[in-house]
Amino acid sequence: MLTYLIRRLFAATVMLVIVILAVFSIFFLIPKWTGVNPATMYVGKVSDAEALRGITEKLQLDEPILVQAFEFFKGILVGRDYVGGGSTTHCSAPCFGYSFKTEQAIWPVLTDRFPVTFMLAIGAAVLWLIIGLGAGVLSALRRGTLWDRGAMVFALAGVSLPIYFTGLISLAIFAGSLGWVNREFTPIDESFPDWFSSMILPWVTLAFLFGAMYARLTRATMLEVMGEDYIRTARAKGVREGVVIRKHAMRSTMTPIITLLGIDLGMLMGNAILTETTFSLPGLGQAVLKAISERDLPLILGVTLITATAVVLANLVVDLLYGVIDPRVRLA
Repeated sequence: MLTYLIRRLFAATVMLVIVILAVFSIFFLIPKWTGVNPATMYVGKVSDAEALRGITEKLQLDEPILVQAFEFFKGILVGRDYVGGGSTTHCSAPCFGYSFKTEQAIWPVLTDRFPVTFMLAIGAAVLWLIIGLGAGVLSALRRGTLWDRGAMVFALAGVSLPIYFTGLISLAIFAGSLGWVNREFTPIDESFPDWFSSMILPWVTLAFLFGAMYARLTRATMLEVMGEDYIRTARAKGVREGVVIRKHAMRSTMTPIITLLGIDLGMLMGNAILTETTFSLPGLGQAVLKAISERDLPLILGVTLITATAVVLANLVVDLLYGVIDPRVRLA
């Protein structure tokens, strides 16, 4: 198990370095290839020739690309000083960039907004796993019954309806008409009950969307597993049905579920714009939407880096869970 863990950690580290290099290339190298001066995308409100020269010096855009890449990595690890234009701007580690439009480092903005997006993803994931696994297993065990057909129709509706539709409908009913939950977001450190009340609708709405996909996947996988030889052998030996389902069928069913969960959690961190806009949540989604409208490229770069890192880490967790669920994976 230790060897498997070391291999997975090494692979994740290499992938993270590749991701950072890819993000750096997109934001710094490709603009040069297309004939665009990268300084024009990072300058603040004043974009005259002097301001462009200052940004070029601070970001070292006139240096060779390898020097720029080294400074970029160095900033993430130990911090960075932006020197140019007659001034010096310090960005403490980890330096994910500095916005010259808002005159602030990107990392504090990310750490301020990341917890909202993270709790949105985790809370929704717990709900959609409970809903999806429960509905999928029951549908597979009661194949062809009214429950099976009703659950799959419900799942089809969940997959088909977009998040902004179900979100606005749920806000109108439960926050507007009934007044059961808070419409405005409340930070958790101010009031836990109010925070929970403001998060429950986003969680349920996302769980309705993702839980539907998990229910269909669980049902299909469970039906396939229940027809395997080792399941029939366990039943022939007199093993109780509950033990057959829990220890044999569910263990095989969980492998594709965990794979999908790792992908969905990582992608949700980067695709939370619709959910956070619909429910007015001050997370990464709203931050990047504002950065796009204001053309604040350093903030977009920072959000891209942290969401890409979330995808890599989510897949690392999935790889480690594989080794727990199926020991044969450790030999691969």
